[in-house]
Amino acid sequence: MHHAGSTLWVLCACLLGAPVHAADEPRLLRDIADRVDPAALHSTIATLVGFGTRHTLSDTRSETRGIGAARRWVAARFASLSRDCGNCLEVETPSQMVSGARVPQATEVVDVIAIQRGSSDANRVIIISGHLDSRVSDIMNSTSDAPGANDDGSGVAAVMEAARVLSKHKFRATLVYAVLSGEEQGLYGGKILAEHARAKGWQVEADLNNDIIGNSHGGDGVSDNTTVRVFSEGTKALETPTQANRRRYNGGELDSP
Repeated sequence: MHHAGSTLWVLCACLLGAPVHAADEPRLLRDIADRVDPAALHSTIATLVGFGTRHTLSDTRSETRGIGAARRWVAARFASLSRDCGNCLEVETPSQMVSGARVPQATEVVDVIAIQRGSSDANRVIIISGHLDSRVSDIMNSTSDAPGANDDGSGVAAVMEAARVLSKHKFRATLVYAVLSGEEQGLYGGKILAEHARAKGWQVEADLNNDIIGNSHGGDGVSDNTTVRVFSEGTKALETPTQANRRRYNGGELDSP
C-alpha cells in the first residue's frame, strides 16, 4: 500500500475527529501524516497473509491459520496499542451467530473493535473500518489459501495504523477502529457493528470504510499513487420510501466517487 494514499486517508479521519483547537489543525495534521509508517502497513498485511486464509467459515481454533487466529491477533495488537497510549483504547469483540445462503451452517461472526473515547463529545462517533475475512473465487471454499493482501488486508492495515497514530492524540469525538468479519459472505460484520452501535446509543457521524485500497495500478497499466477515491454520494432530499428501499437493496448511493 502506498504512503501517499494512506496519509490522505488518515487526514480525513483527523478532520472528522476534530482536534481541540482549530488553529492548530494544519500543524497537527502534518504531524500525524508524517507518522504514518509504510513499514508498519506492510508488516500488518504480511502477518494477515501468513494466516493462509481468513475465510469467515475457516478454522477458528488454530493459532496459526484461519479467521480465528487472525482475529485474535488483531485483538492482541489493539491491546498492545492501548498499552502504548496509557490504556486509551477499549477492545471489544461484538459477535452474532449467523446463517444464510453463503453461511449454510450457523457460524459465529466476530468483529474486533477498539474504542478511543472522545474528550468532550464522547457520544459523537467516527468509525474507521476494514474487513478481515478473505476468499478465493469460490465463495464457499473455506480451506484453500486466500491471502487477501489487498482485499482486504490493506484496509485492515490502514485501520491498525490509524489506531497506532491517532491514539497518541486526543479528539473531542470518539474514534472507533473496527475490523469486521463476514463481509464476503453477506456484509454480516457491518450489520453486527451497526446493531452494536445502536445498542450503545452511539451518534455515528461517519464510517470511513477501507476496502481494497492497496493497489495504485489500474487495469490499463496507469499508476496513480497520489489520488484517493472517496465513494460518498449523497442521497436525494425528496427520495420516496420506495426509492430508499431500492437504494438500500442495490447499494446505489455508492456508485459514484
